[in-house]
Amino acid sequence: MTFEEWIAELDRRHLADLTPSEVGRALRALSSCYVERRARLSTGAALEGAGKRAAFALFYAVQHFLIGREIARTLFPAGAPDVDRIVDLGCGTGTAGAAVAQVLGTPRIEGYDINTWAAAEANWTYRAFGIRGRATVANVRAVRLPQQGLVLAAYAVNELADDVRRGLLARMLDAQQRGASILIVEPIARRANPWWTEWVDALGPRGGRENEWRFRITLPDRQRALAAAAGLDVRELTARSLSL
Repeated sequence: MTFEEWIAELDRRHLADLTPSEVGRALRALSSCYVERRARLSTGAALEGAGKRAAFALFYAVQHFLIGREIARTLFPAGAPDVDRIVDLGCGTGTAGAAVAQVLGTPRIEGYDINTWAAAEANWTYRAFGIRGRATVANVRAVRLPQQGLVLAAYAVNELADDVRRGLLARMLDAQQRGASILIVEPIARRANPWWTEWVDALGPRGGRENEWRFRITLPDRQRALAAAAGLDVRELTARSLSL
């Protein structure tokens, strides 16, 4: 399935029982949750209700795909044929992981998310793009990190409780020491990532690379319409990343 076909299929899936206006209202509520009520993210509040789930799949997940693809293209211009699998922590609907897998030419992906709906949607995403992989419902604490391959955490670390985040950093450093690569992608706003400096300080001495990204990408028609309905200004896609 091409990107354009995937976008069309997202419409068919998520607008079957909702109108674009309903999804636009849900997107406003979802955006408010991300910006003003971040403390509720670790409880799964962002994906409560069909409207918010549709808004996430149709708007944020599409942006995560585009951002993941552009970051991977820049960091891995020749692909990464030596990376045999991606372990995607907090995979959401699987879009960032799918985009990175496509660029790297990775044959296998393992997604993990605490939300049942998100894991099911990620499995659909993998099938849609012809990626061999499986998303499983699991807490990040319980996921065994690989000794080789790529550990990906896209828009996931910022939603973890503080103690879980600290434990994950220690486990990532251990995985990297044993041979794994690391890629972390997060919103560019520092107030969403007060922990970011600590992670930069921990990964930097090992050769970690910090980047800020601003991509001028025209969103598909549906995503532009949803942004307008929700009062969001998306003239460029932004992110920050840590890679090692």
